[in-house]
Amino acid sequence: MRYKSIYKYVFLLVFTLSSIASFSQSKKQQELEERRQELRREIKQINDLLFKNQSQKKSQTSLIEDLSYKVSVRQNLIKITNQQANLLTREINANQKKITELREELKILKDNYAKMIVTSYKSKSEQSRIMFLLSSSNFQQAYKRVQYINQYAEYQKEQGEAIKIKTAQLQDTNKDLLRQKEDKQKLIDENRVAQRELEAELKQQQTLMASINKNLNNYTSQIREKQREADKIDREIEKIIREAIASSNKSAGKATTASSGFALTPEDKILADNFVSSKGKLPWPVEKGVVKLRYGKQPHPVVKTVMIQSNGVRIATEEHAPIRAVFNGKVLAVQAIKHGNLSVLIQHGNYVTVYKNLSKVYVKKGDNVTTKQEIGQVFTNPSNKETILNFSIFKESATQNPADWIYKM
Repeated sequence: MRYKSIYKYVFLLVFTLSSIASFSQSKKQQELEERRQELRREIKQINDLLFKNQSQKKSQTSLIEDLSYKVSVRQNLIKITNQQANLLTREINANQKKITELREELKILKDNYAKMIVTSYKSKSEQSRIMFLLSSSNFQQAYKRVQYINQYAEYQKEQGEAIKIKTAQLQDTNKDLLRQKEDKQKLIDENRVAQRELEAELKQQQTLMASINKNLNNYTSQIREKQREADKIDREIEKIIREAIASSNKSAGKATTASSGFALTPEDKILADNFVSSKGKLPWPVEKGVVKLRYGKQPHPVVKTVMIQSNGVRIATEEHAPIRAVFNGKVLAVQAIKHGNLSVLIQHGNYVTVYKNLSKVYVKKGDNVTTKQEIGQVFTNPSNKETILNFSIFKESATQNPADWIYKM
């Protein structure tokens, strides 16, 4: 019986380790599937927002930027799908190995059980059991023989249950294997379609790039001019924030220094704390949108040799899309930017969110706003039909990466 206990512990340890490995793989598969679905939704958003109305002629530069962005998302989708298929292959191989092992274990269990049944049948009669007990040399030996008979019967029962469990385990593993093979085939089929679409998009991209390369100097000049315009707007925004910081310190009777931040009231501090506690969970400033340009210094999406600086994100959205406040706050300024369209700055304690390139504004300086309240409407460029919101987040006068704050940006 001691060996039997050891066997049970070994079986339990092996089962636990295999369960942990299986759970780890399932978790990874789930993470990949979630990411794949996100990318599929993003491609749908790109098609709906950037490629839906083909009758509206976009500029060549806008089209190549949109197409390059779509290609990068599609390539990422194919990569994630391949990772899923490869993980499924490993899971399929592991399950096939497991099925082989289970079949061998089940065969041994059944053979042993059959031998026990034969042995039990030979000594089945009540008379033989009684004779076995009566032939005991003393009471203690008779008592031990009774224990043996009971233990043998219990062991028979356990072996029968083990066969049932092992059979059910084998059936479940077979079902998992079939499901995994079906899932893998679906992924392979989807990737074939995605690959064909990518090839068509790459051909279109190459055609457009060939046209742009003929006049690359002119296009590079346009990129740099746009960067200069964006820098001017950013400087004006930063000036507004610095002036607001100085004003808050003056009202609080404090001297403003180079490192001064907003002088906050107790209510402002609570608002700032609530804003920080919502980091990573803030809603998007538009209901539907795709991020065409991310935060930070980076190569231009088309001309990789040209570096550009983004103090926020550029979000492509629907024409006439309403713009929403991402958190409770107070309107710090509504500004008709000298080199751009309308902008709204909303203060959240010592943080400021900025919504640039608006055609209409529904709020005024000093208004209190709530999360997801509509504050304006995004501007659509009539020349290239682009509808872009420029969105930024500041802590005092220092820029923040919006992707760290907005949910799944």
